[in-house]
Amino acid sequence: MSTFESTQPQLYPELFRRYSGNPILTAQDWPYPAHSVFNAGACQIGNETLLLVRVEDRRGHSHLTVARSYDGIGQWRIDPKPSFPADPLNFREEEWGVEDPRITWVEERQEWIIAYTAYSPSGPLVSLATTTDFRSFHRLGPVMPPDDKDAAVFPRRFNGRYAMIHRPVGAGSHGAHIWLSQSPDLTHWGDHHVLIPARKGAWWDANKIGLSPPPLETAEGWLILYHGVRHTPGGCLYRLGLALLDLEKPWEVIRRSDDWVFAPQMPYERHGDVNGVVFPCGWIIDQAADEIRMYYGGADSCLALATGKISEILDYLRHSPVPQRPRQPRLVPFN
Repeated sequence: MSTFESTQPQLYPELFRRYSGNPILTAQDWPYPAHSVFNAGACQIGNETLLLVRVEDRRGHSHLTVARSYDGIGQWRIDPKPSFPADPLNFREEEWGVEDPRITWVEERQEWIIAYTAYSPSGPLVSLATTTDFRSFHRLGPVMPPDDKDAAVFPRRFNGRYAMIHRPVGAGSHGAHIWLSQSPDLTHWGDHHVLIPARKGAWWDANKIGLSPPPLETAEGWLILYHGVRHTPGGCLYRLGLALLDLEKPWEVIRRSDDWVFAPQMPYERHGDVNGVVFPCGWIIDQAADEIRMYYGGADSCLALATGKISEILDYLRHSPVPQRPRQPRLVPFN
């Protein structure tokens, strides 16, 4: 029997299969006191899988800690103390913690860029940091005002500019949509526009959506996994859907799934600090094995793993609707 179980209803394509040993990490695995661990960024460095895990302490504030594994499943080696603690003395926007990292390797810079949520008394906002070894980090500081989160930087530039996906929510906003912005230097951002709008009405992804892991480059486009939040009488329900962006013009969405493809089903996803949540911040692609490993938080209380076949996911998207093309952003030079 495979170690990955079939648990998705047959009504929907079973694109991701849960690891039978889930959850793979909990607070009980931690080398120091922690309330919960979840929502980890992920990357592959040599023969090691590295997770940058969100850890909530017993005050209710979050920090980030590195966990390493040779197989990406077990025998995790966890840093003995927070790897990336909040630094409110130097970065006041981190007063209430740092959350939900998304990691991108930028070949041109020969470093990793981490987009994370800084939790300020004025609301959550997007901050960036860089690292080459996940032992020392250089903060670039906040790049978007609150309320904004669910951000990740693309691994290469377009027309000489960096691009970043994020999810702002303004006061009196009619829905929370996925946006794309561009920058010449990772500090000054502009050309803001909606990339993927939240749908309306009874849709699974109506009113509030956000990026999950960073964009993943494939031969057919940038693969996007995003979450939709539906408000029900029993609370919020987080589920996942797919989209595909044009490789050279990532502001163009070329496919978007109508159906959700992954949803809370198991006890560790349905019951926890926040019930009914599957929330990935990191995934790793193995082209040779035709596999994606998706690391996700379950119910804001643990960390779990599911895998999917790249070929199956792309085939599913080939048969997904072609959305209406948004306008191309104006490429106005920054001064």
